[in-house]
Amino acid sequence: MQEKYAGLETLRDIKQMMERSSRFISLSGLSGIGAGVCALAGSWFAYQVIGGQDTADVRGYDFESVTIKQLMGYRLFTIAMYTLVSAIVVAFFFTWLNSKKNKVPLWGSASRRLMINFCIPLFAGGVFLLRMSALGYLGMIAPGCLIFYGISLVNASKYTLGEVRYLGYGQILLGVISCWFLGSGLFFWTLGFGVLHIIYGTMMWWKYERR
Repeated sequence: MQEKYAGLETLRDIKQMMERSSRFISLSGLSGIGAGVCALAGSWFAYQVIGGQDTADVRGYDFESVTIKQLMGYRLFTIAMYTLVSAIVVAFFFTWLNSKKNKVPLWGSASRRLMINFCIPLFAGGVFLLRMSALGYLGMIAPGCLIFYGISLVNASKYTLGEVRYLGYGQILLGVISCWFLGSGLFFWTLGFGVLHIIYGTMMWWKYERR
């Protein structure tokens, strides 16, 4: 009987090892928190720019008549780029630290599969949203970003921590809801890319890293 249980434990250990080898498990909860903080900071600066314009109430935008240049403006585009780069650098740094701590290579077969499955929906969504913008459907940019980002997370979750898919579900849900509030894109971006990332990162840090 003991030999039987020992065999089951061995099989369980082998299964866990196989799962670990096929998944990139070094994503850090601090990466999510850092990216969320960057998003909140970017949203705050963006709101200062929008609030300083004559069209302070974003809900008043006629999305079918404004151009991308009018809607974004040079300052908003700069803020978006700085926010994106900062979030990527912060997320990479904490993931690198966690990978080094766990003695897992940062760039291996698991991380490559993760990136490929994450980037394919994101790239397709980017092309789709660019075309939507060219056709004048600017109000759908914010919902589309959240929805396609959420789909990317769900698609990539099978190659990393399973909890990532719940973050993806949350992004998709926010994106769908924001389809009915087209003038509140900045608010939903702040919730999705800022608040949800911080909540997710805190939970992941508490569950996997606090010890």
